[in-house]
Amino acid sequence: MMGNTNIDNINNANTKETQNTDISLYNYDIDISPDENGYTYMNIGPSHPATHGTLRMKAKLDGEKIIEVEPEIGFLHSGFEKLGEHHTYNQWIVTTDRMNYLSPLNNNIGYALAVEELLEIEVPERASYIRVILAEISRIADHFLCQAFFGLDLGAFTALLWGFVERERIYDIIEYVTGTRLTTSYTRIGGLAMDLPEGFEKKILEVCDKLESGVKEIEKLFNKNKIFLDRVCNIGYLSKEDAINFGASGPIMRASGVEYDIRTHKPYAIYDKLDFNVITNNYCDCYGRYLVRWGEVRESIKIIRQAVEKMPKGPVNFGNSKIIQPDKKSTYTDMESLIHHFKVLMTGPTHGINPKKGEYYSSTEAPNGELGWHIISDGEASAYRIAVRSPSLMHFQIIPHIIKNHHLSDFVAIVGSMNVIAGELDR
Repeated sequence: MMGNTNIDNINNANTKETQNTDISLYNYDIDISPDENGYTYMNIGPSHPATHGTLRMKAKLDGEKIIEVEPEIGFLHSGFEKLGEHHTYNQWIVTTDRMNYLSPLNNNIGYALAVEELLEIEVPERASYIRVILAEISRIADHFLCQAFFGLDLGAFTALLWGFVERERIYDIIEYVTGTRLTTSYTRIGGLAMDLPEGFEKKILEVCDKLESGVKEIEKLFNKNKIFLDRVCNIGYLSKEDAINFGASGPIMRASGVEYDIRTHKPYAIYDKLDFNVITNNYCDCYGRYLVRWGEVRESIKIIRQAVEKMPKGPVNFGNSKIIQPDKKSTYTDMESLIHHFKVLMTGPTHGINPKKGEYYSSTEAPNGELGWHIISDGEASAYRIAVRSPSLMHFQIIPHIIKNHHLSDFVAIVGSMNVIAGELDR
């Protein structure tokens, strides 16, 4: 108890204060009345929990029916492409982490492959196997979180809790390998920051077994749940033709019946040595995109097991010390390694990696779709121009097309199924 405080008096005082409040103080002159045609307008975002980031859409409504939406980007002001023109090729790796912070390893690896193709070098086979394993475990983490938030958007809080449990298992593995959990910066131009720690193979196979069980548990929540099915079936329909015309890729395109996956149609790293399926269906809606992602999680687990079994011994870095950064121990203990570290990372006419002049485009299959890197080199240590084809930017433009004539409650289902990451949007 709080001395002689009279709770009733406090309640009465609060009531009187509320009654005497001048409500004009809270009048911000916001006109939400219908226009001459009976339409109202609503801002959705940029600080709405269901937009999964700083996305804004101006919605035109007829009651609760969405007539059209106008998307807007530009709230992060990251300028990541311009940063790539001022950083050396190795320095810019840390920026790629922040584009899609749910699967940064896929960004690291895709960018490193693009620069390596520009330099016309190949990393050792062991490095390629490690990259594929980490790219697939990162794909699983991205899909798990996408599905978890998708469930949360529709009111299923349990899915979020279970999804985070599985993602934590993955982050434990990523931390074990890279030393950090979110923005890893583990990849290097020409290889990797370090080799795998001892006991990695056993740990990741154990995690894969648990992830398979985790998928089954979350599927039990949804796959025969009438409320969930009513919210996602025949919602956000994207036809096969529209998916192609809008430049969709990844799970969005494959859920519209397009069997296209860069890992099989334009194999990179060691994907051509592995056996896996491209998951597709013809539902073309939110439910179809949900099913594709779970199918891809199972295929990624299959890829990881094969890669662990086939992974050879050997180095993880390209042999030219003028391209690859030396490891941290050598940098701190060996003068020549310290000099190479300085030369590779610093900017200047005689520093950094100096690829030949040219223009190149390279792409990989990121969790959300085709992640492309358009690099123009003028022979200097920094790229003359870098442009990124991020899948979220392509998919964000599709939302106004597929959301028309849906209800406002369908908005969260459609946006959640597209898995737009705001970090990939801003230029």
